[in-house]
Amino acid sequence: MISFILSLVALVLGYFIYGKFVEKVFGPDDRPTPAVAKADGVDFIAMPNWKVFMIQFLNIAGTGPIFGAILGAKFGPVAYLWIVFGCIFAGAVHDYMCGMLSIRHGGANLPDLVGVYLGSKTQKVMLVFSVLLLMMVGVVFVYSPAEILTHIWEPKAISSFLGHNTFWIALIFIYYIFATMLPVDKIIGRIYPLFAFSLLFMAVALMIALFVKMPALPEVWDGLSNRGAETLGFTDAVFPCLFITIACGAISGFHATQSPLMARCVKDERMARPIFYGAMITEGIVALIWATVAMYFFYNDPTPGYQLMEAAKDSGAHTSAPRVVSIVCNDWLGLFGGILALLGVVAAPITSGDTAFRSARLIIADFLHFEQHSIRRRLMICIPMFAAGICMLMWQMADADGFQKIWSWFGWSNQTLSVFTLWTATVYLVQSKKPFWMTLIPALFMTVVCSTFLLISKQAFGLSPAISYTGSIVVLLIATAWFFTWMRKR
Repeated sequence: MISFILSLVALVLGYFIYGKFVEKVFGPDDRPTPAVAKADGVDFIAMPNWKVFMIQFLNIAGTGPIFGAILGAKFGPVAYLWIVFGCIFAGAVHDYMCGMLSIRHGGANLPDLVGVYLGSKTQKVMLVFSVLLLMMVGVVFVYSPAEILTHIWEPKAISSFLGHNTFWIALIFIYYIFATMLPVDKIIGRIYPLFAFSLLFMAVALMIALFVKMPALPEVWDGLSNRGAETLGFTDAVFPCLFITIACGAISGFHATQSPLMARCVKDERMARPIFYGAMITEGIVALIWATVAMYFFYNDPTPGYQLMEAAKDSGAHTSAPRVVSIVCNDWLGLFGGILALLGVVAAPITSGDTAFRSARLIIADFLHFEQHSIRRRLMICIPMFAAGICMLMWQMADADGFQKIWSWFGWSNQTLSVFTLWTATVYLVQSKKPFWMTLIPALFMTVVCSTFLLISKQAFGLSPAISYTGSIVVLLIATAWFFTWMRKR
């Protein structure tokens, strides 16, 4: 628990110290924001700062800081270091820079920002890449909540005729259509703060329970190797798998597609640090809490948590992230905790999915120069987009390994997106003659993480660790040489 307490303090100090430094480097001022200058009543709407923060937090969080932290906790206390350092020096900087650059460019989406700083060819690649990623997010976050809801209740007449999960999948997609089409303040602006509060309340309640229980957990100084390799049979390499597994809570490229949504709703540039940097630090705290809860579940001394809980005796319960959430919340927080767990594993992924489709609509609209004030123009994008999403979902359901395949590639794609965002911010800082190292270092690190995962993963090249790590060093040298050569030419 000492590692948890130190990590918690570090995250809070990171916001006030390093976050203030990042803000000073960028330099917010009094110029009108897009929410004011380009107000359209649909996507550009000035909203209260607290509401923008809550929506931003839920947009970037979803179940990421819960499920990712639980899976990452299998590696052991090394997860603490990645959450703390990744969040303060990479993830929060990534989100703040993307949000501020979007504000300065009239609420521009990520592909447009990439086009400005990395060139039109990279912009086209990023357009396709980001839309595919957002489609995967929407599809991934349909089936899992639908399956959970089916176990609670489903109309027998519909399930016998169309099959299991169909009723809830249809309802979720209908909700997606309305949330994607309607002005941002109609659904998202009204219900998201409630879900965000539930997610935060659940995390705080679990943190209090941790301090009451004070479980005996492995500490950082006990070793940073993959603790799960011996205890749980979890044999993935810490590098790069930990840095792909824990994305939300450390750094996530998906956030770069969400920050522009709220960049169109911020009334004052000076609120960007609490909204963008602060929301990421808050997500890091949530991930830290869940990682600690999961370590109690996996490694509590002398008996792991899953062996202490009567409800966890089902086969495989201690390896399923949603199952861990449900068991821990019900055991520690009672009936009310069970309700919060339901919100966490059902509402959170659904709300991530709808903003993913909304972001995809806006990215496509900006590329095609389609104004989005009229419903007809929104439908022209949404109809083929949802049709493609339904086809992807049908493939996922037909293939027994479909969900796992989409999720694995989503994880890699997510972190690869962060690489593009960090390089975009680095070029901006160089051009503005500002300290570029604050994004260059995480850009190089995440470039190496993503390239190594591509080399070592069995779903990609599946090379040996020795060859993969050698290849990652080569990638690091090439990326570093490319950057400094480009900067010298400037």
